[in-house]
Amino acid sequence: MNRPGVNIIPIHGKTPKIHDSAFIAPGCTIIGNVTIGAESSIWYNCVLRADVSRIEIGERTNVQDGSVLHCDPERPGDPDGSPLIIGDDVLIGHMAMIHGCRIENRGFVGLGAIAMNKAVIGSDAMLAAGAMLTEGKVMGARELWGGRPARKMRDLDDAAVAAMRMGVAHYAENAKAHSQAVDETLKG
Repeated sequence: MNRPGVNIIPIHGKTPKIHDSAFIAPGCTIIGNVTIGAESSIWYNCVLRADVSRIEIGERTNVQDGSVLHCDPERPGDPDGSPLIIGDDVLIGHMAMIHGCRIENRGFVGLGAIAMNKAVIGSDAMLAAGAMLTEGKVMGARELWGGRPARKMRDLDDAAVAAMRMGVAHYAENAKAHSQAVDETLKG
């Protein structure tokens, strides 16, 4: 797997598995038991570290610039640990910290937001920019949560959900353009 400018680091016998159609921007570091699905995009200077559990990212999901993704191992009383499971068509904004939680299909994480172990972001739900979803909190489908700690603010209407879906389509297309630009730059 040759991805110039990307650090792909196996650890503990686990090597990242990245679909050929995924865009991984230069400057990213992807470590250990990470799976990235088709047409997903990991943008500039992200770190995905699955050295103690696993990170699973579905299809057409984007993780925007500078985000950090991690997980937690099993512990006494917690045999499953806190893997990070991210569904399809998920938007994760710039500089987010996503740790050992679950983001269901079409979930949205705003700029600089934090989601902690065992939290759940429901399908078509939005964690607002700068929000902190604390450990074990569960956001239902189509809910908007904000604040530190995050709490439910309201339900999302059809227009908000449609806008998030447009964002997914935009990032899928933009990733193709960036992939081509990176390739052309490397060819010199």
